Amino acid sequence: MKNITILGSTGSIGEQTLDIVRNNKDLFTIRALAANKSTERIEEQIREFKPETAVLYDEEAAAALKESVKDTPCRVLSGMEGLKEAVHLPETDIVVGAMVGMIGIEPTIEAINAGCDIALANKETLVCAGHIIMDLAKQKNVRIIPVDSEHSAIYQSLRAGKDGELEKILLTASGGPFLGKKREDLKNITLKDALKHPNWDMGVKVTIDSASLVNKGLEVMEAHWLFNVDIDDIEVVVHPQSIIHSMVQFKDGAVIAQLGVPDMHLPIQYALTQPDRIPLPGKRLDLFELREMTFFRPDTETFKGLALAMKAAKKGGLMPTVFNAANEAAVKAFAEDRTGFLDIPELIEDAMENIKLPSGTGIDDIMQAKDEAYGFVKGKLS
Repeated sequence: MKNITILGSTGSIGEQTLDIVRNNKDLFTIRALAANKSTERIEEQIREFKPETAVLYDEEAAAALKESVKDTPCRVLSGMEGLKEAVHLPETDIVVGAMVGMIGIEPTIEAINAGCDIALANKETLVCAGHIIMDLAKQKNVRIIPVDSEHSAIYQSLRAGKDGELEKILLTASGGPFLGKKREDLKNITLKDALKHPNWDMGVKVTIDSASLVNKGLEVMEAHWLFNVDIDDIEVVVHPQSIIHSMVQFKDGAVIAQLGVPDMHLPIQYALTQPDRIPLPGKRLDLFELREMTFFRPDTETFKGLALAMKAAKKGGLMPTVFNAANEAAVKAFAEDRTGFLDIPELIEDAMENIKLPSGTGIDDIMQAKDEAYGFVKGKLS
């Protein structure tokens, strides 16, 4: 029996994690649930899964939740301190980091300090603080297990080799809803257009990032830290069918891939059970139905966000934080119809070129760089 805490329980990854717990009650129990401010949904989760603790980051929402579940033994906490306390619950085995954005960094560090393994779906944690997270995990003998389908595929494929045998990572990308489009075609893109992902059902932020290919840039940075691979040894391959979730190439030229239908339940479940595999209901891959798979180089002239991500990754230091935070602010503005789709990479590039970075790379420096990037984008749009 594994005791699980889920940070981001009302989002797409969190809900699918609870599906897996629901189907395997003899294997998993929920210790704590955390979300931003989805009071009604987390109350439903509390009543079904009976966690000891629940956290809503928004204090007003937490107060409302505390009142609505006062007939249960569940303790309700709020804010960042609540998140940190939740990951310190005794006998917690694994923390699922599924919160969107940089809010996930500090509770992840706290969970590692508490000795919990991390099933990581929060890209920003490694993009901005990979140098801190991976060193700390090594010190504390804690495993960082990827949940993203691409990184899970790499994680699984690497089992075919040994340390030192990897030559290159082949990180697949669906290409999103605008595959094959040029900049001229993207001038009048709406939020509704950007949310029409052909293969995956994800939250708003991640879906927009997928449409701009920024998401793939973030995943390159994440892979760099997870697998200790140079940025130049990570190649993005556009694969529209999303059947090959990613590949690894070894020194002898062998390429090992993990294939499956586009469904996040598999990588989430594997993160919770690895190295073991347990039954998972759902559709199986039918190669006869699929018939063909295609592959393309990414168009980094049209989808400039990917090129900027690679630039930020190679620069290192706090530049990935500026890239990520500027993107977060720009995507929020696009989702609120305050800027255009093509403005997103322009705002990121402006931030990268103009923000004066703090001299250090600690958590306070990361948060300062984040605030600078947010403020810069806000100023450009005001």
